[in-house]
Amino acid sequence: MTRARRAGARSAGGRQTDADRSKAVARPGSAAAGASGRRELRIVGGRLRGRKLICSDDLRTRPMKDRVREAVFNLIGDDVTGAWAVDLFAGTGALGIEAISRGCRGAVFLEQHFPTAALVRQSAADLGIAELCEVLAADTLLWARRPRGLPSDCPWLVFCSPPYALYVDRPVEVLGLIAGLLAAAPARSVLVVEADARFDLATLPAPEEWRIRTYPPAVIAIYRKRP
Repeated sequence: MTRARRAGARSAGGRQTDADRSKAVARPGSAAAGASGRRELRIVGGRLRGRKLICSDDLRTRPMKDRVREAVFNLIGDDVTGAWAVDLFAGTGALGIEAISRGCRGAVFLEQHFPTAALVRQSAADLGIAELCEVLAADTLLWARRPRGLPSDCPWLVFCSPPYALYVDRPVEVLGLIAGLLAAAPARSVLVVEADARFDLATLPAPEEWRIRTYPPAVIAIYRKRP
């Protein structure tokens, strides 16, 4: 999942701080290296496997690594089939589009950076799945106060992968976002939270019911809502 922001530090739709950016090095052939201001990410599984997503060549973005994305979907397993994906901090939309590739019936993407949201729409069109994707250029934390675009007749597959600093800078709002979606989600919904070691997983709702995996520097927590 990539994230971007217009000016300097990460936004609610962004994915990397300036300090993180100063440490990033673009290697030839890597996801961080691109031409003409663009770079490519690949879908790692499902019917669209190997197809490319295009995103800005802005080192302030932080896509989820391919190996982590693959591991996350292995943990989700068959729960992806027939669900509705919700990519809360979408960036390139890699998680939501990956979910569609693997069997989700559709997805809503939240990305407050307008040019980045436009690239999600472009990727969906290029992949022939535009009719399955609703892309909202909106602040996720504001949208969460009155969420829309989410069906009630199927489980949700929710991805919460904001800038890591957001867990530190606005913890009450982020935890409110997670708790609100867990409460509203239909039975059998799955929520995936990506953070780093600074986030105290014990503050999550019903912390003992989350499945935790670590892929440094990422920490992944997965919750399944029981019937």
